[in-house]
Amino acid sequence: MENKENMEEEIEITSGPKIYTVSELTDEIRSLLEESFDFVWVEGEISNFRSPISGHYYMALKDEQSQIKAVMFRPQIRYLRFVPEDGMKVIARGRISVYAPRGEYQIILDYLEPLGVGALALAFEQLKKKLAAEGLFDSKLKRPLPFLPQKVAVITSPTGAALRDFLKVIGRRFANLEIIVVPVRVQGEGAAAQIIEALDVANEILDVDVIVITRGGGSLEDLWAFNEEDLAYAIRRSKVPVVSAVGHEIDTTICDLAADLRAPTPSAAAEILVKEKDSLKQQIVSLVERLVNRMDYFVATQRERLGGMMARLRDPRRLIDEQWLRLDEIVGRLTRGINWGLESRRKRLELVSVELRHRSPAKQLETWYQRIDRAVDSMVRSVQSALRDKQAQVEALRNRVRDLSPLSILNRGYSITMKLPEARIIRSYDEIRKGDEVGVILAKGSMTCETKETREDQFPWKDRD
Repeated sequence: MENKENMEEEIEITSGPKIYTVSELTDEIRSLLEESFDFVWVEGEISNFRSPISGHYYMALKDEQSQIKAVMFRPQIRYLRFVPEDGMKVIARGRISVYAPRGEYQIILDYLEPLGVGALALAFEQLKKKLAAEGLFDSKLKRPLPFLPQKVAVITSPTGAALRDFLKVIGRRFANLEIIVVPVRVQGEGAAAQIIEALDVANEILDVDVIVITRGGGSLEDLWAFNEEDLAYAIRRSKVPVVSAVGHEIDTTICDLAADLRAPTPSAAAEILVKEKDSLKQQIVSLVERLVNRMDYFVATQRERLGGMMARLRDPRRLIDEQWLRLDEIVGRLTRGINWGLESRRKRLELVSVELRHRSPAKQLETWYQRIDRAVDSMVRSVQSALRDKQAQVEALRNRVRDLSPLSILNRGYSITMKLPEARIIRSYDEIRKGDEVGVILAKGSMTCETKETREDQFPWKDRD
């Protein structure tokens, strides 16, 4: 019976629910999700996008009712041509995974494409907006091209049609222009790096007057090497003016916007770069003809002027005789003028001498001495009168001080009483007590007394017999 009960207890224990740890349960869920959803495509709107210092992209993909967290790690980000933004609708591909520390499921992305517009088109617009904000396309930075460059560096594919078109136009318009072809890849991985390196070589080694970057037309993906950010910076730091002739006229690249001059086609770049040789020759012939005509006109004019001057030229001896006559006349006028001036100054000197005698310094001094004597006498009298007035004032003040002196008061029968030994003047009866010793100052001498009594009334002895 006991064995039967024990067996029932064991059956109950072994048939109970399985208890998972949190980690075990999370691993089970992750296994189910990853096995059920290998790679999935998701359409949604990006929200809460952030890119921390690690370089990874974190975001949420949402629609009207739900959202799922998503992450794209840095190795996959390298293949993106655009930067995700909040509110951007995208199509994403990735695999479902569970992040165990937070117990959250998420999609790990390996592909991301904007919905409605191509990734390359979006990347182009984003980069264009960024570089424009930095001022790389500012017209003030554009440098003018030289009128007739002697040496031109052409950065392009050596086998492309763009180079053939460019050289054909150059040869037709100005055959003796030196062209240096710097061969690069113009499409695919590493093409932008080669173009940048060729720009540096043209600036530092080739000593050219102009740099032309060119290739034929193609799709946006084919032309993407000319839309790289580093290429735009390389063009702007170039010391030599850069002409961009990439694609057809309807194509626009970052290279076109950053260059000093944009040509719609490679042939147009060649036409812009140099003028026609025949046109230059015709201009030179025209200038020579104008110069010859101007010289002929100048010589004829000078010949006429010379003939007129020769007709007006007279015998030099007559001119000399006239000059002698004019000289004699001038000498006579000058002599009369000098004599008149001397006589005038002599008369004026006599007048001045008479006036000086009337204004002799001796007479002036005598007058001033008399004035000084009178002034001294007046000053002495004034000082003596002032001294007498001051002496009278001093005497009056002396008498007044004498009258106000305490000794004068004592002479009228008053005395000064002080408490001893501190010699403090007594002004009231309550400042001293019976038996205190006091000192009395009289008009003549002083005495020491002992207090027998003090009273409040001032004349207690008036009614005594």
